[in-house]
Amino acid sequence: MIVYNSSKEQFIKDFSEGCIEDIVRDSVQEKLHKNVGESEYRSWANSLPMVGMLLTDNDIPDDAGVAIEYSIPSTQNRIDFIVSGQNEKNEDQAILIELKQWSKATLTNKDAIVNTRFSHGNKDTQHPSYQAWSYSMLLQSYNVAVHEGNINLNPCAYLHNYKEDDVIKNEFYAEYLDAAPVFCKDEKKNLKDFIKKYIKFGDKNNIIFKIENGEIRPSKVLADSMVSLIKGNKEFVLINEQKEIYEEAKLLAKKAKTGNKQVLIIEGGPGTGKSVIAINLLVDYTKMGLISQYVTRNSAPRAVYEAKLTKTMKKTQFSNMFKGSGAFHDTNADTFDALIVDEAHRLNLKSGMFSNLGENQVKEIINASLLSVFFIDENQKVTLKDIGSKSEIEKWAEELGAKVTNRELESQFRCAGSDGYLSWLDNSLGIRNTANMLLESKEYKFKVYDNPTELKAEIFRLNNQKNSARIVAGYCWKWVTASNTKSWKSLSKAQQENLFDIEFPEFDFKMRWNLKDDGMLWLLKESSINEVGCIHTCQGLELEHIGVIIGDDFIVRDNEVIINPNAHPGGDKALQTWRKLIKESPVEGKKRVEEVIKNTYRTLMTRGSKSCHLYCTDKETREYFKKLIN
Repeated sequence: MIVYNSSKEQFIKDFSEGCIEDIVRDSVQEKLHKNVGESEYRSWANSLPMVGMLLTDNDIPDDAGVAIEYSIPSTQNRIDFIVSGQNEKNEDQAILIELKQWSKATLTNKDAIVNTRFSHGNKDTQHPSYQAWSYSMLLQSYNVAVHEGNINLNPCAYLHNYKEDDVIKNEFYAEYLDAAPVFCKDEKKNLKDFIKKYIKFGDKNNIIFKIENGEIRPSKVLADSMVSLIKGNKEFVLINEQKEIYEEAKLLAKKAKTGNKQVLIIEGGPGTGKSVIAINLLVDYTKMGLISQYVTRNSAPRAVYEAKLTKTMKKTQFSNMFKGSGAFHDTNADTFDALIVDEAHRLNLKSGMFSNLGENQVKEIINASLLSVFFIDENQKVTLKDIGSKSEIEKWAEELGAKVTNRELESQFRCAGSDGYLSWLDNSLGIRNTANMLLESKEYKFKVYDNPTELKAEIFRLNNQKNSARIVAGYCWKWVTASNTKSWKSLSKAQQENLFDIEFPEFDFKMRWNLKDDGMLWLLKESSINEVGCIHTCQGLELEHIGVIIGDDFIVRDNEVIINPNAHPGGDKALQTWRKLIKESPVEGKKRVEEVIKNTYRTLMTRGSKSCHLYCTDKETREYFKKLIN
């Protein structure tokens, strides 16, 4: 939906009379049924006249089309400004302009990300060029009027308060700058020339109307590209029951398309192939012409599987198909044909940075899609906010009129394919009693170390083979090297270089937490072998060898597992409210806290397909695990 649509001539009149921001505000309230905040209203008042002054150029035809705030269907994204018309060859053209009021930005080492100041302080955000380019890719990939109607899109960004520096046009962002150029405060003439290059004649074909009313479905080019990415990729080959469930999920998508809303719940433990099926479904649903997305609460699986699929760690045209679970709190019913929710046990109640948006992520996902596919393992809930469960999904499916199908993946291919190791681990961690009291060495390679430096040396040695070994740990150490904190920034470079998060001085062991540079792609970056991973950067993912450090939150006394949440630092969001929870509900609260910590270590200790190497900070706990190995 487009909030404002007129000719250039009418737009010039509206902004000249000083009422354009009021017109846009009233239209948003009328068409989108949304209240407009002061900051958004102010941004229109500041930015739209700046574009208006550019369009007063007589070489830009009066009957060129102008659109403001185009809401891209099936997304929460809006394109700020569109100018439409025809070039000298009478080809349809639409210029997409991303408007920013920024006056300063800071370089980052994250792909397509800059740091700038917002009302609540500085934060990392998308580079304007990437943002404009990604919107054009969305239209080219999904809007039939664009990809079949030969409408050429020309994205760019206009930072009308920004004086050009070595940040916003830094070589690091060259790929996106080439796709969507940035124009700064002193480049008004350049932006006018950019517009005039593509708009020689007015919008005789009602291009903006066509875009607004274009059918939404994946283009053949997008579908073919997806299929080519997965073809021959051994990481995504389906085996046995994986193939059977995958085929059933395709049939359910066809049923849902006829108006019979469907929910598919697929349960499976570590290594049963949940994510492999999910990625295959994303590809095949797109090939079927269905609007689908791969969804996770945690961004690490999204980042890693996109990188594995595309063979690049940079943003691509497929990035729009990978979404967070909080993206659907204000999505209309049945907007999507299929939402594929991996790691569904990690879903939260509320969405947003401050957990203040929406009602319930499970409900919102089912509401937003004709078919919702949930991949779930309730033994991998690792924070107190995790609400994803089979019963929760079934409850909302019934309320929203969706038919539920339950399936289970039993064969697992991680941990050397050893179900015995998983049962032994559950028994050893005190999760559930099983008959697997001792771990046979033939089941799975598992070793306990008395010295963390020896564990580190072995993981480094194993990593030299395939870059597929890492060290991870429970949350028992503060992240003192977090580069976004005041305390870190106040240190000199020499002091920063000598600061570490996890230290065992008696063993000359010192390492830092992950996330500083590599973000959620930590698992794939070769340099990340020097960092310790956490539950949030490895859950749902797999390595060949894993080294695990168990902290003082999990100790054993006289063969009894004792959970100590006091060992967690204050910044640990996984257990942020544990004291309040136990105070309000002593029995159930304590049980829930213990479950989270045990599940965290279960998840960490099942990341390795070939081996697990363990160090426990507590000596008696180390001896306990040693005695459980035959």
